Amino acid sequence: MKKIALLLLFSFSFFASNAQTVYVCKDGDYTTRSLSEGYTLDLSNLPDSITFSKPQITPVVTIVYNGTTATVSIPTFLSNEVTCSSGTSSQVVIVNTNTTDEITYDVSGSSSAGSLTITSDYKMTVKLNGVSLTSTKGEALRFKCGKRIELEMADGTTNTFADTADNGAAVYADDSHKACIYTKGHLELSGAGTLNVSGNYNHAIASKEYFQIKKTVKTVNIVKAANDAIHVGQYFQMNGGTLNIDKNTVSDGVQVEYKTDDNDNIVVDEENTAGVIIKGGTLNITMDNSEDAKGIKAEGDITISGGTFTINAVANGSRGIQADGNVTISENDNTTAMTIAATGGKCTVAADSDDPHKCWGMKIDGNLTVNAGTITVTKDGSTSKKGIKVGGTYTKNGGSVSATISN
Repeated sequence: MKKIALLLLFSFSFFASNAQTVYVCKDGDYTTRSLSEGYTLDLSNLPDSITFSKPQITPVVTIVYNGTTATVSIPTFLSNEVTCSSGTSSQVVIVNTNTTDEITYDVSGSSSAGSLTITSDYKMTVKLNGVSLTSTKGEALRFKCGKRIELEMADGTTNTFADTADNGAAVYADDSHKACIYTKGHLELSGAGTLNVSGNYNHAIASKEYFQIKKTVKTVNIVKAANDAIHVGQYFQMNGGTLNIDKNTVSDGVQVEYKTDDNDNIVVDEENTAGVIIKGGTLNITMDNSEDAKGIKAEGDITISGGTFTINAVANGSRGIQADGNVTISENDNTTAMTIAATGGKCTVAADSDDPHKCWGMKIDGNLTVNAGTITVTKDGSTSKKGIKVGGTYTKNGGSVSATISN
């Protein structure tokens, strides 16, 4: 039988005692229609569904960079809550006022003059689908959100970010240029992709609150940092993946401090420990670009329960690991293998001229407890006689420590 294509318009009305609105769904988006006005259905372009209750559709905003332009696609049902003030510019600025639904921002493409700023009062997921941005105005990624920001890399993708080398104060009048990737809230990195970050003005990655690298992550490369490579408040946690911090980092590799309020008072919060927690993964850190640099520095405690560490403390006065609190090393989560080369000399900066401090594999103000794992500190190719300095008590319950402990 010969098929005939018919373009029919069929008009009908829904009658329901309790419902006054229908939701017309099409391609992951929906519009609403009032029942009192009836509804005209175009049979040549049928919707996916028509429901009397709000559909459970994941809110997704799509951002595609292409040189000096960017296309931002906001679903119709989000148009009253998510706005893009930057038009088609590659310097994308988005504001989200939704406080009930988590929105996913799917980002792809490339720009040599691009950035992404999102302001929100609710948690979000930013999915990196193979994106490359070099900002010419401040940060490359800037999330003004005090909640959880999930930075998810699509499996197998490479995502590269670099910021401008100037302050960007004219762009961000309400704040300074802190990092190539900056978050006001909690930053969680996930997904089996690769992240390359160059911090040309300040830090490479900075988070006002905690930063967690999940075990799904493949690789994080800090290519360059004009200050600390990773600088966070509350705490830093690494569960897996590989973290490479290049020698082009000017200051510390991972630096964690207490979160403070506007008056510089420490915020009382159970998460505000200023600690480092490492449960697995691989860390390769080299500091030879400035004196007094630390591979891992915490104002609080450092707890290591797995992971492979290669830390090169090459610069004068540098330390592989420094903790103002206690350090505990075990293998509760994974095998722990730590090699620190402390090959730098005494610090020569003017501030330390009266009492120049040495280069140490570890410097711990509190206690050091080793329950398991293999720890080796070398200096000039041999086990250092002053590899680990402990201000408190040293307790060895297990494991192997090839370094002289100095109190």
